[in-house]
Amino acid sequence: MQTFVIIGGVAGGASAAARLRRLNETARIVLIERGPYISFANCGLPYHISAIIPERDSLLVTRAAAFSKRFNIDVRTATTATAIDPAAQSVSIVDNATGASENVRYDALVLAPGARALMPPVAGAGLNGVFSLRTMQDMDAIIAFVRQQSPAQAVIAGGGFIGLEVAENLHRLGIRVTIVQRGPQVMKHLDAEIAAVLHAHLKGQGIELRLGNALRDIRAAGKGLAVNLKNGDRLSCDMVVAGLGVQPEAELARAAGLEIGASGGIAVNERLQTTDPRIYAVGDAIEVRHLVSGCRTVLPLAGPANRQGRCAADNICGADRAFAPVQGTEIIGLFGMAAGRTGLSEKELAAGGLPFATALIHPLHHAGYYPGARQMTLKLMFSRPDGRILGAQAVGFEGVDKRIDVLATAIRAGMSVHDLTRLELAYAPQFGSAKDPVNMIGFVAENILNGMVQTASWHEVEELSKTHMLLDVRTPAEYASGTIAGAVNIPLDELRKRLGDVPRGPLLVFCAVGLRGYIAARILAQHGFECRNLSGGYKTYSLVMSAGM
Repeated sequence: MQTFVIIGGVAGGASAAARLRRLNETARIVLIERGPYISFANCGLPYHISAIIPERDSLLVTRAAAFSKRFNIDVRTATTATAIDPAAQSVSIVDNATGASENVRYDALVLAPGARALMPPVAGAGLNGVFSLRTMQDMDAIIAFVRQQSPAQAVIAGGGFIGLEVAENLHRLGIRVTIVQRGPQVMKHLDAEIAAVLHAHLKGQGIELRLGNALRDIRAAGKGLAVNLKNGDRLSCDMVVAGLGVQPEAELARAAGLEIGASGGIAVNERLQTTDPRIYAVGDAIEVRHLVSGCRTVLPLAGPANRQGRCAADNICGADRAFAPVQGTEIIGLFGMAAGRTGLSEKELAAGGLPFATALIHPLHHAGYYPGARQMTLKLMFSRPDGRILGAQAVGFEGVDKRIDVLATAIRAGMSVHDLTRLELAYAPQFGSAKDPVNMIGFVAENILNGMVQTASWHEVEELSKTHMLLDVRTPAEYASGTIAGAVNIPLDELRKRLGDVPRGPLLVFCAVGLRGYIAARILAQHGFECRNLSGGYKTYSLVMSAGM
């Protein structure tokens, strides 16, 4: 009888165990989990803190006893795997409660150790009132502290997924929140135009942002804590929560002589085998290949981890399945706003040296004449000269998930911006527009590729203003309410009659969101003017500038 051992539960490990049983009814399957739960909803933890998810037990995907009974699996919770002997094909385990040790032999081993939360590498990180949020126990500790201490002020170290979600949910409890972020923006994988919208929204909700800064140390101060920042500022608070991200737990694999990739994740091949073909690895601990860049990376997301568990089990049972490269499709919701991404960002593409262009629009999420239409920001990255879609990002209140999912599918299918113009998407006025935002971003990108218009991004304005005249084609009222320094105002509807007022030098044209600027650029180009249209218009430029990015 074959024995399959899985180290770690949650998304990857539990999925592998269940799939192994569905494929092999006679094998002995042993699932080793050092914590008390074999599978829980990590992504739901922040929302139980504020009781948006009211029942703690609803976060438990399954309990050990029920999982063991249904799938006939030997589940060992509160048990730690301490060593792997690849030559003997055995795992050393220790019962956390009794200290009893045992060696379990395997025919195939699946590593799903996950990742650990990063704590601030500063003095005072171990003080009472300093927390991370990765496990149910972490969540319980935060809830108990809030109930017992009634904190008034919290500092969040880090502006990634966990940091922002904890910030939102502590704010819901009436706690004042300050986010300290080392970089210039929250959600570092987003481009500045998208992050700037989040910054404005967070500030509007009363969240204080300390960007471009980091913790120097944490000290006890009276009944609370003092967080000292590297710029010399001192923040008084009652609690600190680390939201610095996670690090792959690869120590067990490293000690067993398995290869660890440059990213810190366990190296695996397309079949999810480590450098020992009898040992597979899945989930947050592994290094995977990115679909767009082809580079190796770690991607701690539940969706890929679940699919990896299934793929590894298939291969253990005789299939020959390659795990598809990842593309990093993500979304976050904050105070009613959503921000999502898929593929590579402009920053990542620029760093990788790939030839690309971008398009940015501010469409309504459904038909403007139907009540409730909300504006979103949608950005597309695509290759030159073929127009293959390389990445997309969006932020807004409604419809963000739908557009990111469509564009994620388009990237997976290898589609181009030309394909986006031809997509037939569901339309009724309360759901979308006859020309969906996905179609619209395709039209804009196609115009850029075909040379119908030359564009400029917000970060090019300062340099271009030295050689280009800035032409604001909005209405006089819009112009009076704020414009780019040095811009001349000629409204679009007067442009044809006032071409004589336009100097023959190069022009940088802009409007509110880019559409009138495009029309103006087409008029001017056909009259012999050299011009560029500001992508995303004054809306994008002013948002990013006000955010100090």
